[in-house]
Amino acid sequence: MATSRKVIPSQRTALYLLAALVVLRAKLVKLPSLASSGNKILSAYRRPTQTEIDQAQQQLYFDEADGSKTILVPSQRRISKVRIEPKTEEELKATASLFPLLPPSTSSKPNVDRALMLQLRAILRIAFPSWKSKEVAIILLHSTFLILRSLLSVVVARLDGYLVKNLVSANGKGFIKGLGYWFLLAIPSTYTNTMLRHLQSKLALRMRSRLTRYAHDLYLSSAPNLRYYRVGQIGGLDGVDQYITSDIEAFCESLSALYGNVLKPSLDLFIFTAQLSRSLGFSGSILLYVNYFATASILRAVTPAFGRLAAVEARLEGEYRGGVARVGRDSEEIAFYDGGLKEKDILWRAYLRLIKHVNSIYKIRIAYEWTEDYVIKYMWSAAGYLLISIPVLFKRKRSIGIQAPGPATTTIEDAVAGHTETYISNRRLLISLADAGGRLMYAYKDLLELAGYATRLYTLFSTLHALPPVEEFERADSVGMEGVSVGVPGGGVGGGTEMLVSPLKLRVERGEHLMITGPNGVGKTAIARVLAGLWDSEGEGHVERPERGVKGVFVLPQRAYMVAGTLRDQITYPHSYAQFRASGKTDADLMKILEVSHLAYLPDREGGWNTRKEWRDVLSGGERQRMGFARMFYHRPKFAILDECSSAVSTDVEGLMYQHAKDLGITLITISHRPSLTKYHTRLLTLKGDGTGGWEETRVGTEEERMGLDREIANLEQKLNEVGAWEQRARQIAKELGVRSTV
Repeated sequence: MATSRKVIPSQRTALYLLAALVVLRAKLVKLPSLASSGNKILSAYRRPTQTEIDQAQQQLYFDEADGSKTILVPSQRRISKVRIEPKTEEELKATASLFPLLPPSTSSKPNVDRALMLQLRAILRIAFPSWKSKEVAIILLHSTFLILRSLLSVVVARLDGYLVKNLVSANGKGFIKGLGYWFLLAIPSTYTNTMLRHLQSKLALRMRSRLTRYAHDLYLSSAPNLRYYRVGQIGGLDGVDQYITSDIEAFCESLSALYGNVLKPSLDLFIFTAQLSRSLGFSGSILLYVNYFATASILRAVTPAFGRLAAVEARLEGEYRGGVARVGRDSEEIAFYDGGLKEKDILWRAYLRLIKHVNSIYKIRIAYEWTEDYVIKYMWSAAGYLLISIPVLFKRKRSIGIQAPGPATTTIEDAVAGHTETYISNRRLLISLADAGGRLMYAYKDLLELAGYATRLYTLFSTLHALPPVEEFERADSVGMEGVSVGVPGGGVGGGTEMLVSPLKLRVERGEHLMITGPNGVGKTAIARVLAGLWDSEGEGHVERPERGVKGVFVLPQRAYMVAGTLRDQITYPHSYAQFRASGKTDADLMKILEVSHLAYLPDREGGWNTRKEWRDVLSGGERQRMGFARMFYHRPKFAILDECSSAVSTDVEGLMYQHAKDLGITLITISHRPSLTKYHTRLLTLKGDGTGGWEETRVGTEEERMGLDREIANLEQKLNEVGAWEQRARQIAKELGVRSTV
C-alpha cells in the first residue's frame, strides 16, 4: 500500500535529535564538573596519609594572598580544596542599595506584584553575580534540555499515531519499524528527563551556596558592624537561624523548580498549540484559546493567598525550631530547676500553633484543589474530545494519494487508518497540552509560595544592611570615657535608651587596674559593653580605647564561650590553627598556659590537643571560667575586662590567675562583688544604684577607700543587729496566722 512506504517527519526528527545527542555527549558527561563549586582533589595520584588528614582537620582553611580562603574538606580518605572569596565590607555596602527596607504592608502580605519582582531582582543579583557565572551556564543548559524535551514530546505523539495507524491497517512491517523508532527515541527521552532533574537540583544547590555565603558574610561581620550581635537588639529580627538555613534552602528549591515548571509548560503550550492548529483549523484554534482563557480566569479567582500562608508557616517553623534549640543550649540550667515539663509545655504550644496553621492551609487547599482538578482534568478532557472531533466529523475526507488497483475496501481501510492516526496523535498532543496547562496553573500557586520565601529572605538582607555600625572610638593607648552616659538600647519608653549611669569621666592608663562594683542592675556590665564597642555611648562625650581585636580590649564574660572545635581551639579562639602556627607558639606553650590556669590535666584526661567534643557540656563551670583565663593568657591583650568571670573559681586559684595576668602586663578592668579582688587593683569605681545613675571613683588603699569600706561594714553590722527583732516579728506573724514558724 502507498501508506506503508510513506516516511513520516517524526522519524527524520528522531534521527536528527539522536545525532545531536551523540555529538553533545562528550560535553554532557563533563556537566557535573562544570556545575560543581570548583572542588579540586589535592592529590589525584595518591591518597593522603592519616597524618595529613588530621592536619587538614585542624587547619580548616588557608588565607590566600588575594584575600580569598581555601577550605580543606577531608572526605573518603581524600582532601578536597574549596576556594571561597568572602565579600569585604566595601563590597557589601555596594549591594546595600538593592535591599531597602520593605514597608509593613508588603512584608506582612507577600503577593505576586511589582514588589515581588523588585525583591527577586535584588536576590537574583546575588545568586547570579554575572553572565559568565556557572549558574547562568546551568540555566542555559537546563533550558536546552527543556526545549529538547518539548520537541521529543511532539515526536512521541506523532510516532504514537504512526504505530496505531500501522496496527489498524495490519501493516506488520511498518509497525515493527515504528516500534524500533520507539525504543530508539527512548534513549534521548530518558536521558533528557534525568538531566533535567539533575540540573534542577544543581541549580538549587549553586544558588543556595551563593546566598548562604552572602548571608554569612553579611551576618557574621566583624567590628564595628557586629550584625550578628545587633540584629536581635536593634533590628528586632528573631530566629535568624531559620532565615539563613531553612528559608534560603526553601527559596532556592522553589525557584529552581519554578523555572522548569514555567518554561517547560510554556514551551509545550506554544509548540503543541501550533501542532494542533494544523489539524483543528481556525475554529478549533479559537476554541482552544477560549479554553485557555476560561481556565486561567477560574483558577485565578479561586486561588488563595499562598504567599502569605507560606511566610506565616516559615515564621512559626522558626519559633518552634528556636524553642528546641533553646532547650539544647540551656539544658543544664533547665535541669537544675527540673524544668522539663515546663519546657515541654512551651514547645508543645509552639508546635500546636504551627500545626494549627498547617491544618488551616490544608483546609483552604481542599476547595482550591477540587476546583483545580475539576477544571484541568475533566473540563480540559471534555474540551479535548470536542476539539479532536473536529478533523474527523467536520472536515472533508483527507486525500490519501494515488489509489492502487484493488477492491474499494482498501480506500476505506486507509481512510480509517488515517483518521485513527490523526486522532491518536492529536489526543496525545492534547493530553500533553492539558498536562502543560495544569502544571502552568500549578506554577501560579508555586509562585505565590515563592513570594513568601522571597519576602522573608529579602527581609533578612534588608534588615542586616539597615543596621547602623557601632560608633567609632578615639584610638588611644588607654581605655576611658569622657562625658559618656551608659544605658540599655531600646530599654526605655517608646524603644528609647534606658539610662543607667550618668555621664562618666573615666580613664584607665596602661599599668593601672580598675575595679567596678555596685549593686545588681546598676549598669556595671553595660559599662563593659560600651568599652568593648558592643553598645553605643549616649551623650556628647567620647570613648577611648586601643585598636580593635583581641590584642586591644579583651572581654571575659561570666559564661565563658566554648567554641566548636578541638581542645587547642578553646585556648586559641578566635585564632585559627593556621594563625596559631604562624604565631610561632607550640603545644608546649599552650601546656604552660594550662598550668598557670590549673588545667594542665585536661589534655591527658580528654585524649589530646586534637580531641573534638561538646566542651560546653564536658567542662565544669569552674573549668570553663579558667579556660577563659587561659585564652586571655594566650592572646596577652593590652586591656582585659573581667566581668564576674571567676565566680565559680576558688579564691586562691583566682588570686594566682589575677597576679599572673598582671605579671604579663595586662591591664585589668574587673567587675565583681568580691572584696578579696580589690587588692589586685589600684582604683575603685562604685556605682551607687540610687536611681540617679550616680557613681564615685576612689583609689585603692587611700583613706577615702577605707572610709567607704568602713561605711559598708557599719551597714552590714547594723543589719545583723536587727536580725533578732525581725525573727521575733516573724514568729509573731506565724502565731497570728496559726502556722508553724520556721525561725
